[in-house]
Amino acid sequence: MTKTLGLIGTGMIGSALARLAVAAGLDVVLSNSRGPGSLAGLVAELGGHARAAIPAEAAQAGDLVVATIPLGAYDRLPTAALAGKTVIDTMNYYPERDGRIAELDSGELTSSALVQRHLAGSRVVKAFNNIDFHRLLTSARSAGAADRSALPIAGDDPSAKADVARLLDALGYDAVDIGTLADSWRSEPGTPVYVQPYFPGRPPEGVSQDQAFRWFLETPGVVVPTERVKELTGSAVRGSAGGKLP
Repeated sequence: MTKTLGLIGTGMIGSALARLAVAAGLDVVLSNSRGPGSLAGLVAELGGHARAAIPAEAAQAGDLVVATIPLGAYDRLPTAALAGKTVIDTMNYYPERDGRIAELDSGELTSSALVQRHLAGSRVVKAFNNIDFHRLLTSARSAGAADRSALPIAGDDPSAKADVARLLDALGYDAVDIGTLADSWRSEPGTPVYVQPYFPGRPPEGVSQDQAFRWFLETPGVVVPTERVKELTGSAVRGSAGGKLP
């Protein structure tokens, strides 16, 4: 049973997961590359169930650990501290941000398989990578709710996937097992289940950037139930990782 969630990375997705975890009664240990002092505001917002640490400490403290950093920095994840842990990989490959990664461009590996290769002593499970941070936070619903959405997960270890599915349930989502890490491309950018199904559409034409962002924050998400996630991931066709090569 997960009592403490460790987070390596506290950007949009990491912060949303921390908020959901505290709301579910879990303790969270937050970390990022800038040091514990940079997290004082978020810790204060989250209250007594949260504390800040360095990444290795967050890794050691968590019953489950979320790795939610830019994929280009995956090799900075602390292998020793994460040994024996289930690591939830939220990361996606964006070449314009991460630089080109040969194994991903060739299709030799999925991004999560690349992370697993680095974290050879850990059990990597792909999750939370196909939904935007705001819908992740606001679409969470209690078990059995008619408007509860589902999210895909993938991994090579069945018990690790079961632990992650239980975490999703606690945070407000059903889990859809889409297979192994080799299958995790089915939820990557550019696939049918990536972001758009949870999103109600596009902002009105001609609005400013500020207005578009306000619309993004104020517009409710779309319910994507289990059967729809199965349909979308089942229909995916594998393309070039991160988009076409230049």
